[in-house]
Amino acid sequence: MQESNLIVRRIKDGTVIDHIEGGKGLKVLDALGIDGKDGEVITIALNVPSGKFNKKDIIKVENRYLEDYDTNKLAVISPKATVNIIKDYKLVEKRRVTLPNKIEKIFRCSNPDCITNSSEHIESVMDVIDKNVLVLKCKYCTRVLDVNQLKYC
Repeated sequence: MQESNLIVRRIKDGTVIDHIEGGKGLKVLDALGIDGKDGEVITIALNVPSGKFNKKDIIKVENRYLEDYDTNKLAVISPKATVNIIKDYKLVEKRRVTLPNKIEKIFRCSNPDCITNSSEHIESVMDVIDKNVLVLKCKYCTRVLDVNQLKYC
């Protein structure tokens, strides 16, 4: 029996998120608030063999374009991902995800006593201390945060 190739249809307009670390595609969808309720067609491929990485995930979302705000969320989950913007079946923009020095208004501090978790409505700010091992620190309470336990705002 001959092995067949994975065939996923092209999208006319939208975003393709490629090179997501294997097994993290569903986490990316959750972080970006993509759940299909808006009616967009979403294609998800998990643990696909990759030449660059052992395995990768791929997400295609039709008729939605990621903003910088979304890209910052993606950078925390899978810093080697790429974002491809497609218009009329053509690649019009390719972005490599990079971690900024500061992440604002995306995650809540895990410290329940932090002022960002109070009734004062102060937006969270996380300083990126180490981009290689992904160490974040809350600007207000200075708690070093575990990126796997962060809650999205």
